[in-house]
Amino acid sequence: MKSISISLAVAALAFTLSSPSAVFAAGGGGGDTTPTCPAGKVYDKKTKKCVTKSSLKDQESIFEAGRTLAYAGKYEQAIEVLFRAPDKTDKRVLNMLGYSHRKLGMIDTGIAYYKHSIALDPQYTLVREYYGEALLQKGDLAGAQHQLQAIRSICQGEECNSYKMLLAALENHNGGKMPQVRTW
Repeated sequence: MKSISISLAVAALAFTLSSPSAVFAAGGGGGDTTPTCPAGKVYDKKTKKCVTKSSLKDQESIFEAGRTLAYAGKYEQAIEVLFRAPDKTDKRVLNMLGYSHRKLGMIDTGIAYYKHSIALDPQYTLVREYYGEALLQKGDLAGAQHQLQAIRSICQGEECNSYKMLLAALENHNGGKMPQVRTW
């Protein structure tokens, strides 16, 4: 696991708290087939070229570049790009920040971003999937199952991808079986 500086972690929390609606939560996006760029550059769908990170200015390009970096396992670079987003309340940006921090082992910071995204859009299933995975990492089986049930309710069934992915994570966590958790 890569290490991340404490100052970057502090900047992550400052980013979250800089939003006027700083009631913790997070948000993200889906995979795609974005071309790979040389080191130090990111793909800008708007211009359809590899560009320097600092040349990205619009929300969509920043989100897409950050998501691509995160899904490529370049979490520190993803965080760096996503911090440049002009809209600090974009649920997708918050989700990818949560995802990147969680993958770097900063689970609590990731959870803070996830909670912020959920507060902005409780119907956003991808963030609920990732939040459930983070809760599993912390050993909170009941919390992860709560997110699974929320996704099921939002999707009106068990056919959406976020439901299937979190269910698989829960089953994998429990040796191939869905764990039974009491709900009072």
